[in-house]
Amino acid sequence: MTASSLSLPQLTQARAPLTREVTVVNEHGASETVSIPAERPLTIYVDRRELVTLMTLGAMPELLVLGYLRNQRLIRDVSDVLSIMVDWEVNAASVVTRDGIADIESRTAQRVVTTGCGQGSVFGGLMEELDCIRLAPEARVTQAQLYGLLNAIRVQETTYKSAGSVHGCALFRGETMLMFVEDVGRHNAIDTLAGWMWLQPPAEQRGADKIFYTTGRLTSEMIMKSAQMGVPIVVSRSGMTQMGYEIAKGLGLCAIGRAVNRHFVCYTAPERLVPQPELAAARAATP
Repeated sequence: MTASSLSLPQLTQARAPLTREVTVVNEHGASETVSIPAERPLTIYVDRRELVTLMTLGAMPELLVLGYLRNQRLIRDVSDVLSIMVDWEVNAASVVTRDGIADIESRTAQRVVTTGCGQGSVFGGLMEELDCIRLAPEARVTQAQLYGLLNAIRVQETTYKSAGSVHGCALFRGETMLMFVEDVGRHNAIDTLAGWMWLQPPAEQRGADKIFYTTGRLTSEMIMKSAQMGVPIVVSRSGMTQMGYEIAKGLGLCAIGRAVNRHFVCYTAPERLVPQPELAAARAATP
């Protein structure tokens, strides 16, 4: 089943300040005002049942909740969700589903705390579903597209530039940025992207022609969520963990890390990368 405008959930547009100003003392003993990210808790209730509390920046909370339910495989289709209502006065998100979530108690009983900052966690059973994922075999990224992607990230206005202490994630088609989001945890940011994808027209919901970018390291959780979204190529400013490497290798997912300026390393599925080493050489030769 694919989503249509008639089956999309009703969403609030709850917004909260992303930063706040505080007074600090610098190395010269002088007071100054700086911005810090406005981290806050968001407790998700599904059909009046408390599910989990996420620590979040709160930039796009409805999309975060939708993507979280999607990536945890608690909701299989966006049309199964009737509404998501976020109220920052009580730091809560109320989700109403069409027919409830079958066996929700047993499906959420086992929880794994992940390495993601911001208290990441996944429910047990997701690893078993990886065997069912098939990524588009034809997906490729050229080195020129990769450099264009990194440049788009470089010029993007971000909370990180003004306040630091957050992770950014983005979804690209080639070097065209489709969506950018920041949060205190990279797992929240990718869930927000997953929620956004689910609300797009059917042709845009496919991950096969897209590239996922994150400022954070490529852990098992990030690789799994990318694969669940059908995205076959991921790029990170940081490195990669052993478990993330093994999962990506098994799925044939192209993982590119330490990608800054013209430098990068391709950890897995190098056949998805169309190399153009002359581009890196040309940059190195520039005075």
